[in-house]
Amino acid sequence: MTRKDIPNLISVMRILLVIPVVMALLDEQFALALLLFAVAGVSDGLDGFLAKQFQWQSRLGSILDPLADKLLLMASFTSLTILGFIPWWLLLAVIARDVIIVTGGLAYHYLIGRFELMPLWSSKINTFLQIALVLLVIIQQQWFPGLEILVTAGIWLVLASVINSGSEYIIVWGLKAWRQLKQS
Repeated sequence: MTRKDIPNLISVMRILLVIPVVMALLDEQFALALLLFAVAGVSDGLDGFLAKQFQWQSRLGSILDPLADKLLLMASFTSLTILGFIPWWLLLAVIARDVIIVTGGLAYHYLIGRFELMPLWSSKINTFLQIALVLLVIIQQQWFPGLEILVTAGIWLVLASVINSGSEYIIVWGLKAWRQLKQS
């Protein structure tokens, strides 16, 4: 193990952190869940900083980092849905968007050619809104039950963002595939 492995180890730690976050959420220990979620967020920033600052980026890191983020977010989202704080239809929309993106990426890779999936801005906004909703629900459950209007607004914003981001991926990558096929 070398220093270059530190960002990847931090990402693996974030993946392992998913289990205690889910356990805390399902046990309705929201303050603990929020603390663990914050640790995961800080570690996400730290591994990215270290990788960029010291040129410790790696192919493995480019897979582990977003995987850790997605696992933590989806596990938290699913846990809050099981508890009844996020509607099932929103969880299904979030999952459907991710399945469409992954399926499209795989289809592009195997039918058209290799590509580097760079997240679109709409995807970054979508991720931000999903994280904000998870945090808002946790804060509502732990300290401020009167935040129902904000949570409801967050739910609808996430749905709009899911639809927008998913549609943008379909359009952008569909056009790239069409252009690529047209050139061959």
